[in-house]
Amino acid sequence: MNSGISAVVITKNEEKNIARCLGSLRWCDEIIVIDDNSTDKTVDTAKRNGATVYIHDSRSDFSQQRNFGLGKANGNWILFVDSDEIVSLSLQYEITNLISDQFNPFDGFLIKRIDEMWGKKLQYGETGNIFLLRLAKKNAGKWAGKVHETWEVKGKIGKLQNSLLHFPHPKVADFLQKVNYYSSLRAMELYEKKVKVSAWQIVFYPKAKFIYNYFFKLGFLDGARGLIVALMMSFHSFLVRSKLWVLNNHE
Repeated sequence: MNSGISAVVITKNEEKNIARCLGSLRWCDEIIVIDDNSTDKTVDTAKRNGATVYIHDSRSDFSQQRNFGLGKANGNWILFVDSDEIVSLSLQYEITNLISDQFNPFDGFLIKRIDEMWGKKLQYGETGNIFLLRLAKKNAGKWAGKVHETWEVKGKIGKLQNSLLHFPHPKVADFLQKVNYYSSLRAMELYEKKVKVSAWQIVFYPKAKFIYNYFFKLGFLDGARGLIVALMMSFHSFLVRSKLWVLNNHE
């Protein structure tokens, strides 16, 4: 296959989400799952839903995992979707129309992602107006950054009108688990870059992060959900800097 679109999904113990995700990708010419040694039924579920599955150890480096997926994909266009996301029907139509247009001048596209938490879509705060570069030509660029990775695509970048739907953190406990996990990865990434942190940064940066998300980004308009998200993201900032301080001072 040297034409069309390949969808790439990276997974790790996502049996609760993967069927819904892959169900929204059946229109793609190829669906590839790069699995990080799941111990649940993720792999079997992915195969039953039409995906080609590759087992690949991420080594806590999400960019290399996505780049591995790029290497396995055969389409001219690659769409990256996380296992807790789905492609809306309107986004599907928009993508298929664009990539079939031979006069399409773009090499990649930003896609708006809408978070839905506990039965309601979030419209404000840190995630209220986020666009992610998730669709691009296969050879347009590579992913960079171990955590909070970005697709560094060369060429002209467009912006799609329709949205990717995101269903993170079904429970607060899941949210806390991910905050703890990703803050450890981020702290280690900064440590390897020899970044230093001071006590005042540990204290004041999380406070500033909360004020920014909850007040300046209008997170309070999302009600209790907005408050929880703002507090969690502030806690993430606190954990990153605290863990970084420990790494730097207990070598």
